[in-house]
Amino acid sequence: ADSIAEEGIDYLRGLPDITVDVKTGLSPDELDAIISRYAGLIVRSATKVPKGLIDRGTNLRVIGRAGSGLDSIDVEHAQQKGIIVLNVPQALSVSVAEHTMCLILALCRHTPQAHASIRAGGWEKGKFKGAELYKKTLGILGLGGIGQMVAARAQGFGMQVIGYDNAFYSESFEQVIRQADILTIHVPLTPQTRHMIGEHEIAMMKDGVRIINCARGGIIDEAALYRALVSGKVAGAALDVFEQEPPAGNPLLTLDNVVITPHIGASTKEAQVSVGMTIAKKVAGILLSTGTTESVARP
Repeated sequence: ADSIAEEGIDYLRGLPDITVDVKTGLSPDELDAIISRYAGLIVRSATKVPKGLIDRGTNLRVIGRAGSGLDSIDVEHAQQKGIIVLNVPQALSVSVAEHTMCLILALCRHTPQAHASIRAGGWEKGKFKGAELYKKTLGILGLGGIGQMVAARAQGFGMQVIGYDNAFYSESFEQVIRQADILTIHVPLTPQTRHMIGEHEIAMMKDGVRIINCARGGIIDEAALYRALVSGKVAGAALDVFEQEPPAGNPLLTLDNVVITPHIGASTKEAQVSVGMTIAKKVAGILLSTGTTESVARP
């Protein structure tokens, strides 16, 4: 129901016992009307899979998310219906980790602003004094595959890396956000992680902290972040994701100390081929009864 790499579609079409329909851009009503025909559904972030759609998918056996985030799928209801939900977080880890480092560097060296200044005819060398990464403390919230890859890359820059995973609002969580010069987020969006970075948490942070989010919009309370950026408590933020996408009218877009990209953390050729092939093979494995329950979705 969303675009995936042609390699993944070709793999599925090459299997004699599977028929593939590619129907992207469907409205929720249009998808509701046809979902009962299908045993498998592959989506990305654009297509939502709520309880009602799952109920109408009377023949569904598997839902594949060509990516990592599962907030667009009612996973609990699907599993209650006996439908297996799959995702492929490992297939895009390298690209997201590299984009995270890209945003950290762009934020600390004012790269987008300097580029725009020159394009506008300026040459304002004194305006774009940045900050080194060397010996800075990088706090990582979420130490799954992506978080671990960010840690390894940051250590290559000579950064001190600290991290936290699992239960939030513990003493360890607070230590990370208090000590970080730069804080990067790599956790799934769940009811527990929604607005896990808000007014209270920002108040604990160092003055002049920089915040990166290449995970999911909604993990940061954007209104609280805006106020902290305006006040100077937060020196800058780099965001690949927003609570509402596209973020039309979002006041964060008006600030010079914010670097933004349009949810492209996993948008590399390599990642998309890997994601498309991996999700195709996992879904086919379930439909052809060669998969195992070890392939179920995970954050």
